[in-house]
This record gives sequence, structure tokens and C-alpha cells, in this order.
Amino acid sequence: MATLVLVRHATTAATGKRLGGWTPGVHLDAAGVEQAEAAAQRLADQALAAVYSSPLERTQETAKHVAKPHGLRVRTRRGLGEVDYGDWTDEPLGQLRRRKAWATVQATPSRMTFPGGESIRAAQARAVDTTETLAAEHGDDTIACVSHADVIKAVVAHHLAMPLDAFQRLVISPASVTVLHLPTEGQPVLLRCNDTGPYPPASDGKGRA
Repeated sequence: MATLVLVRHATTAATGKRLGGWTPGVHLDAAGVEQAEAAAQRLADQALAAVYSSPLERTQETAKHVAKPHGLRVRTRRGLGEVDYGDWTDEPLGQLRRRKAWATVQATPSRMTFPGGESIRAAQARAVDTTETLAAEHGDDTIACVSHADVIKAVVAHHLAMPLDAFQRLVISPASVTVLHLPTEGQPVLLRCNDTGPYPPASDGKGRA
């Protein structure tokens, strides 16, 4: 199966301030554009066979930067989209942290279903299904999937056999690169996590150093 390069979208004006979720019309800010371009340059020498993205504008814009050096178009997959935070969507994080349910999100996220939205377990399941389907479709290729912090953390937790309730221990920074190799046989391998530094050409040309 394929090697997955999981890229978190770069920053927007709301990053770290509001729980963005599926808020429409949220675009990269000036710093985010620079971050996305830097991520694209780090990945420019990788042999990417395809670039996939969540439907949201901030991921689409980041993905276009990643795809450009490779002459690829961005392919959209809804399964890579952010957790549906329902009534919490686009709410200020400062206010959400004062809610009783915030402790559940942090300590036992497997029990959290957002009011009017989806559960974190459901988001993990559809993201894992989507990434595994893409990996199977691409054989031994390396592909990029541009998504969101909680979604990437949930996918990584699944493949590391980490309980979902521990996924908040992972950190996925804006425009960071996390690399998973999903072999046809054998165990998944985490090659990089939350990497924002140089990404040298892989020794075998398939994203595996």
C-alpha cells in the first residue's frame, strides 16, 4: 500500500482562536500562505503521485501550494474533512474551554459527540476509511492528504494502535507534515510526525527515508 503524507492546513485568522470546523469561507491568512508555500517547498522533491484535500477552503488552498511543484490537480475527499463540531462550530475557544463538556473532549474524546454534530469516533472512522481506501488505490505510491489537526491525530492514533482517548497527546502544527507508510502486509509505520523542518528526498523515491 501507499505512503501517506498527511499535511495540516496552514493558518487562518481564526487558528488558535475559534473552533473552525466546517465554517465556510475561511481562507489562509498572510502567514498561512507563507507556511503553505514552505510546506510545498519541503515536499517539492518527493515523488507525489496525487494530492487529496478536505473540501474546506483552508485545506484546498494549502493543497494547491503542495500540488503546484508536481503539476498535480487537487482531488477532494469529504472523508478528510474536519470533525463536524455542530453547535460548537466557529465558537471562540476561550468560551468553549469553560464548558463542562470541554473536559470530555480533552480527557475522554471517545465519549464526545458534539451537539448537532458528529462524534470524534465517527470522524476517526470515516477518516481512516478514506485514507485506507486511497492507500489501496495507489499501490506503492506516495500521496499527500491535506486535512485538519484532529483528523490527522485520529488517523495516526488508529495506525499506532493508540486509544482514541490518548490522541490529544499528539501535536499537529499548522502546515506540518506527518508521514505514515501503510504496507500491504505487516504493520503500519510512522515515519514522521508534526514535522515542519526540511524533508530531504527519500532514498527509495516513494517517500520512505
